[in-house]
Amino acid sequence: MKKKSGTKPAAKLSDDELLEFVQRETFRYFWEGAHPVSFMALDRRYRSERDDDKVTTGGTGFAVMAFIVAVERQWVTRDEAIERLSRMLDILERGTCYHGVLPHFMDGRTGTTIPFWRKDDGADLVETSLLFQGLLCARAYFNRDTPVERRLRGRITWLWTEVEWNWHTRDGRKMLYWHWSPNNGWSLDHGIRGWNECLITYVLAASAPRYGVGPEVYHEGYASGRDFLNGKDYHGIELPLGPPSGGPLFFTHYSFCGLDPRGLTDNYADYGAQNLAHARINYEYCRRNPKNHKGYGPSCWGLTASDDPDGYSAHAPDNDNGTISPTAALASMPYTPKESMRALRYFVKAGDKLWGRFGFIDAFNETRDWHADTFLAIDQGPIIAMIENHRTGLLWNLFMSIPEIQAGLKKLGFKSPHFDARIT
Repeated sequence: MKKKSGTKPAAKLSDDELLEFVQRETFRYFWEGAHPVSFMALDRRYRSERDDDKVTTGGTGFAVMAFIVAVERQWVTRDEAIERLSRMLDILERGTCYHGVLPHFMDGRTGTTIPFWRKDDGADLVETSLLFQGLLCARAYFNRDTPVERRLRGRITWLWTEVEWNWHTRDGRKMLYWHWSPNNGWSLDHGIRGWNECLITYVLAASAPRYGVGPEVYHEGYASGRDFLNGKDYHGIELPLGPPSGGPLFFTHYSFCGLDPRGLTDNYADYGAQNLAHARINYEYCRRNPKNHKGYGPSCWGLTASDDPDGYSAHAPDNDNGTISPTAALASMPYTPKESMRALRYFVKAGDKLWGRFGFIDAFNETRDWHADTFLAIDQGPIIAMIENHRTGLLWNLFMSIPEIQAGLKKLGFKSPHFDARIT
C-alpha cells in the first residue's frame, strides 16, 4: 500500500468516493500501524509515534476483515494480505491460550498474555469471538485451490475447532461466562447476558464444530438478561431490545460486522429493525440535545464507547458527557445512510482537529474543547467493515455463507434469507 503524507479527506468528493477514501485511509491503522512482528492490531495508536507491543485479539479480528476489504478493493494484493495473515497465525498458534480461548491483550512479539486487569489475566471469550468472526470471514474469502490458501484455511480451522466454548458454561450452567483465569478461576463471575455486543459470542459457541453449546444456553442465558427485552418508545421510536435508549452504538456494530441483520429474526426480534431503531434513537437524542452540549445536532452525532476527556467510557443517551465518537455514526452507515453521510461531511469539514494519520481520531468533546490524540482498533475496524457492508454486503455475505454459522444460527432458532439464497 503506497503511503501518502498529510492526506485529508476532500469535501468535493462524491459520496461514494468519500466512503472509499475514508475506508482506505482508516485501513492504514491495520496496515502501516500494525505490530511490526505479528502484524496483529495494536490496541491503540497515537497521533505521534510510540512503541508498544500490546495487541488486541478482538481488534485483530477487525483487522482481518479490513484485509479482506483491502484485497477486494485492490489497496493491497492478495499475496500481501495472505503473508500478513500467516504471520498473525504464527503468533496465535504459539501464543498462550486457555482451553483454546485467547486473552484480551497479547504481546505481539511473543504471544504471551498481557493482563487487562489484576484478575483479568486469562481467557476472554468475547474478544476471542471478535477474532474468529474475522478469521472465519478470511477462511471463506481466501478460497482458491492453491497450497498457500489451503494451508491458510486449514490453520484457521484448526484454531477454530480448538476453542472450548463449552468450558465457559462453568460445568454446564445455562449461560456463557466472559472470563476465566488459571490464577483466579471464575472469580470475575461475569455472565454474558444481553442485550449488548455479545450476540456473536453465542452464535459462534452454538456453531462450534467440536466444543459447542446447546440452544438452552442462548435462550436461558443471553436472552434472559434484565436488559434484553425492551419494547418501549424513545423519541417516537419503538426499541425491541436493549437497555433504556439502546445503550452505546457499538451494540449494533461489533456482532454485525459479520452477522447480516437484514431479515435476521428469531423469537425475540427482527435484528435489522432492532439496529435501525437503536441508531435512530441515538441520532434523535443528539439532534434534540437535551443537555445542550456544544456541537450536537443533525450533523454531529454518535454516542458509543471511546476515549473521552476523563479516560474511557461507554457513551450513550443515559451516559452522555458531551463526547462524540466518529465511529458511532460512520459504522452505522448501513442503518442510517443519510444521517451518517451528513455526519461524515461534518467531520470532514473539521479538518485536522478530527483527522490524522489513521483516519478520524477516536473522539472529541466540543463542550470541553477536547480532541483525542488516539485511534483505537475496536473503533477504526467497524468503520471499514460496516461501510463496506453498506456498499456491497461483502463481509455479511462471506460470514453468513459459512456452513457452521448457518447451522449454529438455525440451532438457536434464527431465520435469515441467507439460508435459502445468497442476498446482495
